[in-house]
Amino acid sequence: MHLRAFTTLAMIPTAAAAAIPQQAPAGWSPAAIEWGEAAPDGTRYTLLEGVRDRAGVPFSYAFFIPAGSWDAPHFHSATARIFVVRGVLRIGYGASADRDAAQAYPAGSYLVVPAGAVHYDGAAEDTTIIGTAIGPWSTTYLDATGPASAGTPEGE
Repeated sequence: MHLRAFTTLAMIPTAAAAAIPQQAPAGWSPAAIEWGEAAPDGTRYTLLEGVRDRAGVPFSYAFFIPAGSWDAPHFHSATARIFVVRGVLRIGYGASADRDAAQAYPAGSYLVVPAGAVHYDGAAEDTTIIGTAIGPWSTTYLDATGPASAGTPEGE
């Protein structure tokens, strides 16, 4: 009787694993990222994998910030988990962009920007980040009259 219960329990992970959709392996080195068109401020964005506008679906993206570029205060609809690949990401929180108060995160750093957290970011040197989030994803600028960075859909 105990053997039958063990056999039944042992089959549960196999059945659960079969229900998970399989993905092909993928990977990117910083030099191999295929960037989208540059925004007027020089930032570049590319969706690496996944879908960012579908609820509950994870996605990964890469974002390039050229030296001297700063993004105005904004927030996102979902939590972003960010890894700094190259350069130094500077990020500050609040409705006023105080560049001197922004904290520096050098290459190799990892940070979490919670959904709804108003922040601004920039870089003094060319900087590349890779981020992950779960859709749906949107960006809302506090001052909607200013220019949006690369990867921000029209109307956001």
